[in-house]
Amino acid sequence: MPREVVIGQSTHQRSVAAFLDSLAARPAALLIEGEAGIGKTTLWLTAVEQARQRGFHVLSTRPSAAESVLAYTALADLLDDADGSARADLPTPQLLAVDQVLRRADDDAVTDQRAVAAAFLAVIERLADERPVLIAIDDLQWLDPSSKHVVAFVVRRLSGRTGLLAGFRNEPDDGSDIGWLQFPRPEAVSRIRLGPLNVEDLHAVVSARLRRPLSRPTIRRVHQVSGGNPFYAIELARSIDERALGIDTPLPHTLADMVSARIGSLDPDVHDALLAVASVAAPTVELVSGATTRDEDRLVELLEIAEGRGIIALDGNRIRFAHPLLAGGVYRQAAPGRRRSMHRRLAELVDEPELRARHLALAATKGDDVTLQALDMAADSARVRGAPAAAAELMDLAIGLGGDTPERQLRSALHHFDAGDPERAAAVLETAIDRLPAGMLRAEALSRLAVVRLYGDGFTAGTRLLRDALDEEHDNHALCIQILITLAYTLFHTSQLQEGLETAAKAVASAESLTDPMANPHLLGMALGMLAVLRFASGEGFDEKTLLRALRLEDPEAYTPLVFRPSVQHALLLDWTGRLDEAREVLDKIRARCLEKGEEGEHVFVSHHVVTNAIQRGDFVLANLLAEDALEKARQLGGNTPQFLTQSLRAQLSAFAGREDAARRAIDDALECARRTGAVRLAERVHATLGFLEVSLGNYEAAAAALQPMLSAFDPETTPTELPNAAYLPDAIEALIQLDRLADVEPLIAALERNGRRVNRQWMLAMGARSRAMLLAARGDLDGAHDAAQRAMAIHQELPMPFERARTLVILGRIERRRRKKESASAHLQEALATFERLNIPLWADRARGELSRASAGPHRSGELTPSEQRVAQLAASGMKNRDVAIALFISPKTVEANLARIYRKLGIKSRAELGRHIGRFGDPGSGA
Repeated sequence: MPREVVIGQSTHQRSVAAFLDSLAARPAALLIEGEAGIGKTTLWLTAVEQARQRGFHVLSTRPSAAESVLAYTALADLLDDADGSARADLPTPQLLAVDQVLRRADDDAVTDQRAVAAAFLAVIERLADERPVLIAIDDLQWLDPSSKHVVAFVVRRLSGRTGLLAGFRNEPDDGSDIGWLQFPRPEAVSRIRLGPLNVEDLHAVVSARLRRPLSRPTIRRVHQVSGGNPFYAIELARSIDERALGIDTPLPHTLADMVSARIGSLDPDVHDALLAVASVAAPTVELVSGATTRDEDRLVELLEIAEGRGIIALDGNRIRFAHPLLAGGVYRQAAPGRRRSMHRRLAELVDEPELRARHLALAATKGDDVTLQALDMAADSARVRGAPAAAAELMDLAIGLGGDTPERQLRSALHHFDAGDPERAAAVLETAIDRLPAGMLRAEALSRLAVVRLYGDGFTAGTRLLRDALDEEHDNHALCIQILITLAYTLFHTSQLQEGLETAAKAVASAESLTDPMANPHLLGMALGMLAVLRFASGEGFDEKTLLRALRLEDPEAYTPLVFRPSVQHALLLDWTGRLDEAREVLDKIRARCLEKGEEGEHVFVSHHVVTNAIQRGDFVLANLLAEDALEKARQLGGNTPQFLTQSLRAQLSAFAGREDAARRAIDDALECARRTGAVRLAERVHATLGFLEVSLGNYEAAAAALQPMLSAFDPETTPTELPNAAYLPDAIEALIQLDRLADVEPLIAALERNGRRVNRQWMLAMGARSRAMLLAARGDLDGAHDAAQRAMAIHQELPMPFERARTLVILGRIERRRRKKESASAHLQEALATFERLNIPLWADRARGELSRASAGPHRSGELTPSEQRVAQLAASGMKNRDVAIALFISPKTVEANLARIYRKLGIKSRAELGRHIGRFGDPGSGA
């Protein structure tokens, strides 16, 4: 084949070289854009070849318009280029996902696109540990939707020595929008915009391709007509006879005209063969021979004619058009009847369900039973392979061909939702609901729309839709139970706790009254789990017997949102009852499973609870690292609920760290998210954080004002005081005591003490005793206050919450000082200060120092790095790679990189070697020189 000439060689080669150089240190992207025929592929191929020469792992794909309809076509190309060792020991969900993409798994082995995306990311990270990786995609606009989802997932998480090279058209209305590509570091993205060539450069390209020079008048005329477009110019030069070319000789005025003229000159038999090539995703001689009913020898003769004219290229039995414009020209020039006839023949030859269904659909003018059934089967096949976007497209094809049934609309909505398009899912469901008569299908549509709304509009809209769904009359009892479980959850979050509890109890009763409850044990388990949670929230204690029964009934393989899984509810109840280490063990397993399966939305939910657990246990290193990781994932996901979960974490951690401005910003952001969702309980958590911040700052009036709405709704006789309901009470009590509102405090303390004894809850008992100590001290009963504080300290021995214990030590130290027991006071306050400094909680450390100064004791000095940075620094200096550090700390490589950047800046170093020397010299990386 003639040598390709790189357009604008020196400038573009420098850009390519700089891009490849940068990948030795950090992730980057190079985007090559321009109109069709401008030379993008030539430059892309040159960059790919240079990367290979440098020893890169190159994973490449060149999708075509015909391939854009088959799920994971492009991703399969990329995975085929990866070493098998990189995927050899992936977690089981990811191995299954890769096998489905490469079509090695059993037909009924179900995966989902989140696991596919997580698997591809894991493969990339493993390859990057060995040497730089280049993900190279030409004609990005023709990525199939399923591959696009995975590429978008990976690009958002580019880390280490990984780069993206992509060529795409920048013409309007051709589907080339690349807004779906969101890079973690926009400044690391370079662009090459290819424009028209001047006469000299164009002559060089044309002469090299045709292996002959053109006269100056001819090349000027070609340049004028082509507008400097290399492909257009080459095609013009092929078609003209220089000897007959005059100033008035007509030439095609557009590139489309040029392609049409080129294709139109072909023999009909050649054109028929090329139409078959243009109509399939992966054309081979055997497949095209069957579609054209010609023997293979004759077909090869016809194809060689086209190859001789530069229209196609033959590579063994595989066929590829020399340029996508030629494929499009062949297909468009064929009459609609010929195209339908070709697709009908191809449908008889292909075995793959998705391809067969698409060919049948393209062969039809309206849907017949065979075509519609094929589309249904193909959608199921795509779903099993973890390609919901393809499944949704196939369902929409069936609907568009006349198969517009309610069942297909519901399936389409489900696939769109799973593919990450809740807006489209909602639109489909709303249309279906308007058309459906009363009954089961309408109830199902309403319940599905409610779930979609939970992710967007929030709990208020979801609750209304679920109530409407329950009003539909039908005999599908399992559907009713599912709706009841979901409604109980939304009522819980909209502070309609009693109705939520009654709804959960009704779900359990309905599940147990089924003719055969064990026909769907998972459903009964979900109902029991929700009932146990709401009983706890209602103050009835931890019904462990009911929850253990729910756990036995849970199906770990069933597709169920985490909030409805008994295993998750078990972890939360362990956490809320102070069994923090047990809760952490369960939560870590759930979180690891989410990472393996790429379930990012669920991962944010679990991370929220893992971070909250870590805060209670005093592991602020882990809490900060995981919160940073979850915040990035929430940004990528969008939606009010993920944003709320992570902003509320940021608010808590900023408040503990004494970053007042950051805490207030995060509180405002979280409250706005909670307002949009209508989740009253979520908003209460944020108001509790604001109250804690104000107490930490000594702003007791502001603290009381922030917590007053919850205090006004608190009935000491009936309101539950479990941790998730009443975490704000200790701060409210302290603020009210400082404001001398002692009468308001007594019933709050009594409720904690009474409920703590009733359900034997250590947290309530400890907080009640500490609060009683503060109240007695405020009344001048120092001996009684001392006894109450000592009771609190004894309970703290069974409660692994070091921050709360340190707060009690401050109270005890203050009481001892007032009792003239300065030595004892200093010992308690020194211990409290050591805890606050170890946990890196500066506002409370300052408070302890103030008390110590009054007890004639001095403060300690804290380090230069934060504890989370120290943990990362120590592991990195030990020789661990970023990915290994990330695995050890359960965070992303990107989070590790961000921490190392801050560590280097603080320590004034530039490399990992210097970090190792620093730690080797000083031991603690935060100790300084």
